[in-house]
Amino acid sequence: MARNVYTVKQVNSYIKNMFTQDFMLNRIYVKGEVSNCKYHTSGHIYFSLKDESGTIACVMFAGQRGGLSFHMREGQQIIVLGSVNVYERTGSYQLYAQEIRLDGEGTLYEKYQMLKQELEEMGMFAPEYKKAIPRYAKRIGVVTAPTGAAVRDIMNISARRNPYVQLLLYPAQVQGEGAKESIVRGIRMLETKNVDVIIVGRGGGSIEDLWAFNDECVARAIFDCQVPVISAVGHETDVTIADYVADLRAPTPSAAAELAVWDYRQLQGYLDECRLRMNRSMTGTFRINRLRLKELDVRLSYLHPRHKLQDQQQRLIELEEELRTLMRDRVKEARHRLAIQIEKLNGLSPVRKLNQGFAYVEEADGGVVKSIRQVEKGDELTVYVTDGLIRTSVKAVQKKTYKI
Repeated sequence: MARNVYTVKQVNSYIKNMFTQDFMLNRIYVKGEVSNCKYHTSGHIYFSLKDESGTIACVMFAGQRGGLSFHMREGQQIIVLGSVNVYERTGSYQLYAQEIRLDGEGTLYEKYQMLKQELEEMGMFAPEYKKAIPRYAKRIGVVTAPTGAAVRDIMNISARRNPYVQLLLYPAQVQGEGAKESIVRGIRMLETKNVDVIIVGRGGGSIEDLWAFNDECVARAIFDCQVPVISAVGHETDVTIADYVADLRAPTPSAAAELAVWDYRQLQGYLDECRLRMNRSMTGTFRINRLRLKELDVRLSYLHPRHKLQDQQQRLIELEEELRTLMRDRVKEARHRLAIQIEKLNGLSPVRKLNQGFAYVEEADGGVVKSIRQVEKGDELTVYVTDGLIRTSVKAVQKKTYKI
């Protein structure tokens, strides 16, 4: 007869799969007394839950520590929300804790979980509905008790960070009967006062003290508010429905004031630094532009028509001087030629010949006597000499040949 034989791993995996498919075991509340509680250096917490009939091993991993708001000790009565599953290596099952609350808070905590799940399924926690907190709010509304540490912390931090921001306080009742209605009225009233952001919160307390901020009416008032809302309920470990619905969650009222009120001195320092950088940049730009302008001025001065006119004037002066020189040379040359011609003419001048002892003879009719053939004995002649003339008559004509 054939037998099916399975390995330990196969059996453990099969059992683990059975646990995984059981819907009830995937999300279950278990209450009991804490025993064998150990905080591991890795951040994990190992403990057991026991009652009069038995014990179940539990573990809360470091990543789930946000679901624990107190320090567990031996003997505490607690309620654990988690899932039951099999650890295959040892083949044992254990409770994997997601949230842990003291047993006295059990009923309210169950209501809290139910409302949280309902509103989450409705999309009221969705990030796409979150409004941005204005960076430079001028008017800030505060819904909290008129007395107590919360309002004092908000006022002190606001005055320290920026004394120019205006705070509008709605004195709300934050716990007890009528608290939720008072908080809702405060949110709606401040919404009409043109505030830039609203802080809704109070100081720390038990789950009963904070219960007004776990009410559906308050959650819907925050969700419907057109003004961005910062929730600041309790201490850092206290998480309420209002924190999930609000546009921004602050762990404490003091932190809410830090988030809502912009630091005037820091901004002033930033502006001073920007002014200094701008001045340096402008100074450098001016210096560069001055140098550039000076360079352009030199180029413009070099290309100015005045310089071209001066160049032309200088050229004209040079040409004029060249012309004058040329004219002087021409005149000198002409004078030289004229002197030569004068000398030549002087050489041919009758007057000059006369000055040299020669005479000029004319016939009676004014003709020049050049040959003896022109005169006869008895003709009247006129002889011109240097200082006058001589009238004479020819007594005789004699031919004579002169050597040249």
